Amino acid sequence: MRRLIILILTIASIAGANAQGNDVPHIVNFINFIRDIEPRDPDITPQVLFETTKNEADAIHRHGFKGTWLLQYDALIDPRYQDMMREEMAHGCEVGSWWEITQPHVEAAGLTWRGRFPWDWHADKGFAVGYTQQERERLVDVYMEKFRELFGQLPASIGSWFLDAHTMAYMHEKYNIEGCCICRDQVGTDGYTLWGGYWAGAYYPSRVNAYMPAQTPGGQIDLPVFRMLGSDPLYQYNAGVGGAVQSVSTMEPTYENAQKPEWVGWYLRCMTDDPALGFTYLQAGQENSFTWDAFKKGYEVQLPMIAQLQQQGKLKVETLIESARAFRKKHPVTPPTACTAMSDYTDNNGRTIWFNSRYYRTNILWEGQHMNIRDIHLFDERKESPYYNKVCTSNQCIYMTLPVVDGCLWSTADNMAALRIYALTDDGRTEEVLGGEPVITKKGKGMNVSWPLVNRPGEIQLTMTEKRLTIASTDKALRWCLQLNVQPQARLPFIDISGNAVTARSEDFDYRVSLHRGHFDDLRTEAGKVFRIVPEKGRVDIEMGNK
Repeated sequence: MRRLIILILTIASIAGANAQGNDVPHIVNFINFIRDIEPRDPDITPQVLFETTKNEADAIHRHGFKGTWLLQYDALIDPRYQDMMREEMAHGCEVGSWWEITQPHVEAAGLTWRGRFPWDWHADKGFAVGYTQQERERLVDVYMEKFRELFGQLPASIGSWFLDAHTMAYMHEKYNIEGCCICRDQVGTDGYTLWGGYWAGAYYPSRVNAYMPAQTPGGQIDLPVFRMLGSDPLYQYNAGVGGAVQSVSTMEPTYENAQKPEWVGWYLRCMTDDPALGFTYLQAGQENSFTWDAFKKGYEVQLPMIAQLQQQGKLKVETLIESARAFRKKHPVTPPTACTAMSDYTDNNGRTIWFNSRYYRTNILWEGQHMNIRDIHLFDERKESPYYNKVCTSNQCIYMTLPVVDGCLWSTADNMAALRIYALTDDGRTEEVLGGEPVITKKGKGMNVSWPLVNRPGEIQLTMTEKRLTIASTDKALRWCLQLNVQPQARLPFIDISGNAVTARSEDFDYRVSLHRGHFDDLRTEAGKVFRIVPEKGRVDIEMGNK
């Protein structure tokens, strides 16, 4: 009874919140991917996996939702799933492909299986990156032929924890795959690191790097790639500081937060009511390997809330392919988007904004009176992934973009890296500038932030547009700068810091960030300091085009 009361109150609080974010679409996909093999636990039999999938379907249909079901090859060839998926199609659900590679799939393609078990989650065996380009194409051909034989049509969408650009392009161009989903940003979880990418929503990938958003129509695969799992915008980012394996704070119903009405209500309120740009996106659902007993509780919390918000017109549940087709119709290139959290479910008084475009992403975090620009990563379609035309030989997979500020990997738990605003005193010291509650608003295709100063007149103003981050002070008497501090042992990419530009190198790829206004001072001789940005006439313009 107590849990029911909490659930009702949480739904009511969502319904009554100030709807600042209601002028953009808020989209939910229920994506459930299906395995027929689970070697990690002998108690998780094929029958348990099937019953879990059936329970997922029943729960979704009870609330009137259409789901997206993605079949791993071993499930595709199981007659029980074939019958079930035909019923799901009749309900208007989508059936697509889940791209983890299994022994029956490899052998059907005439290749030799190298895994420890019939399904092996290691990157060099269980994913496309562990095979040559020719082998990847053969694996695609075999899957598509079998799917068409069973269902009389080809799948329209595909999902995987991670994919390579060659496989994506081949699927899209030969078989007209129209939508894709991959894992959220994470460090080390299950051996997979995807870090620095388009934080939430969808992007068009580079033709040579599936994780890197492209900047030009000619350089992109015209296949929208959606980020899965619904990451906590405040605390998922720093869950593995310094490169430690991250814990999980997402909407995956197996995990602790996603089973709490208070947290789920907070997350959905951020998604639907807080300031946003473009659209906000959430992937709910779960793979059947976790089993129904483990995530039934999460479904019972999440589904009524999502149903209530859909009835109120505050969000819309779609299939993955519906979302992908709408994205392609509206956006010829990756659009700028932003999502925010203007409240905190802890006592830290955190607020945050994530801004993404085809050129960069940035994240700003406020904790109490402190403001931290804790992330800036650049995107460049020319940076070829090591997995594009080479075979992964490791049990881990690493996808990275181009860091300028990395508040996770360049931090320790007691020394958090960030670009912060400091006042310059007359005697040469610096003092961190403090402020009050940020006000975030949408302006055209960008976002504005006004941060009122504490014990001073005026405010700090930040503007995020597709290719530029601008920071200015309305207090003309304030002598200020931006300073990047990191933990002293951080591995940094910077080659040269001088004048109006910083050059850096990542995996033998050179990149740069430049200033349209302001200049850089190199501080690397001081432990834990990297650079300072000194404004010009009270303003800094950071160019993100990597030219």
